[in-house]
Amino acid sequence: MAGSLAFMNEELDRMKREGLYGNIRSLESPQGAAVKINGKEYLNLCSNNYLGFANDARVKQKTKEMIDKYGVGPGAVRTIAGTMELHLELEKKLASFKGAEAAITFQSGFCANLAVIPTITTGEDLIFSDSLNHASIIDACRMSRAGVIRYEHSDMDDLRKKLKEHAGHAGNKLLITDGVFSMDGDIAKLPEIAGIAEEFGVIIAVDDAHGEGVLGRGGRGIVDHFRLHGKVDVEIGTMSKAFGVMGGIVAGSAVLVDFLRQKARTNLFSSALTVPDVAANIAAVEIMEAGEERVKTLWENGDYLKAGLKAAGFDVGKSETPITPVIIGEAQAAKDFSAKLFENGVFATAIVFPTVPKGTARVRAMVSAAHSKEDLDKAIAAFVKVGKEMRVVK
Repeated sequence: MAGSLAFMNEELDRMKREGLYGNIRSLESPQGAAVKINGKEYLNLCSNNYLGFANDARVKQKTKEMIDKYGVGPGAVRTIAGTMELHLELEKKLASFKGAEAAITFQSGFCANLAVIPTITTGEDLIFSDSLNHASIIDACRMSRAGVIRYEHSDMDDLRKKLKEHAGHAGNKLLITDGVFSMDGDIAKLPEIAGIAEEFGVIIAVDDAHGEGVLGRGGRGIVDHFRLHGKVDVEIGTMSKAFGVMGGIVAGSAVLVDFLRQKARTNLFSSALTVPDVAANIAAVEIMEAGEERVKTLWENGDYLKAGLKAAGFDVGKSETPITPVIIGEAQAAKDFSAKLFENGVFATAIVFPTVPKGTARVRAMVSAAHSKEDLDKAIAAFVKVGKEMRVVK
C-alpha cells in the first residue's frame, strides 16, 4: 500500500498480534434465540434484542402495513420534507410511555447523544461524565468543545468533590451518565446523582440505551425504575436494543425537544428515520404498553443464566441486569473461549480492549425473552465444558 495509507496495514497487523482484531460473523437468519451462520444453527447470546421484537410477527405485520401506505423512505431531513405523520405518532407514544412532556427521535442512539450534548453545551461550559460512559457520550463530549471532567465510575464522593472544585465556574454544567453500563451490567446510582445535581444546580442527562425495555414498569427505563420523573432533565435512549429496531430517543420537557428540533445537527443535516423503522418502533411500544410479560421473562432468564454460570465457578462480575459478563482476563484467552463456544453451538462474542480495560476481557452473554430454559441449560453446559477445557473453572 503506497503513501499515507501504509499505517493501516501496520495497525491491523498489531491488532492481530495482540488478539484485538475482530472476526465479524454474518447472520443468515432473523435475530432470535438462535441464528443461522454458515448454514448451521447456533444459540444466540450476542444480541441486544432483549424482548425478542426483532422478528416478532406483530412488529413485522405493522411494518408491512405502513410500507404499503407510506413507502420506505422519508426522502429528506426532518426540517425540510422528511417529517411524516408516522414520526409524530411515534414521538407522541414515546413521550407518553416515558412519562415525559415530549420526545424526539433520531437515526440511532449514537446520533441522539451527538444531538444532545454538543447542542446544549458550548466551549464555555463543563461536562461531568462517568469514567465508563459509552463511546457515543465520549465522542459527543469532544464535539461539544466543553471542558470534560471525568469522575470515577459510580463514585458519588468523587463526583461531589469535582463538582465542588468547579462550583465557581461561570458557564453551564452538564452531568451525564449511562443508565445501565453495557459491559458490566451495573445500574447508575441515579437517585444519588439526581440529588447531587440538584444541590449543585447541574443539568442532568442519562443515556438509558440498555435500560429501555429492561428497567422500570413494562420497560419504561431507569427514570421510571427509580421513580425520578421530573428529576432528570434529559433522557436519551435507543430503539436498537429492546425495541428490536433502530433509532434514538430523547425525552424531556417540551422546551428541550423544541430546542433540539431547531438546533441539533443530526436532526438538521441527516435524513429522518425510515418508514419501516418508525412503524416497527410504534408496534414495539404498543406491545410494551399492553403488558409486562416480556420484561419479566427477560429478567427471569437473566437471573437463571447468571446463577448457573456463577454456580459453575465463573466470574460474572457485579451485573445488576440481564447482561452477564463472563470475565476471562486476557484478550486472546477471551477470543479463544468464544471460538470454542462457537464450536459447541453457542454464539457469544469476546469483548476486549479498548471496549473494556486490559486484563478484563470477557465473553458477554446477552439473554432475551425469546430464550427458553432449555436454551439456557444448553448455554451453561457449553460454558462449563469450554471452561474446564481451558482451565477457567475446575
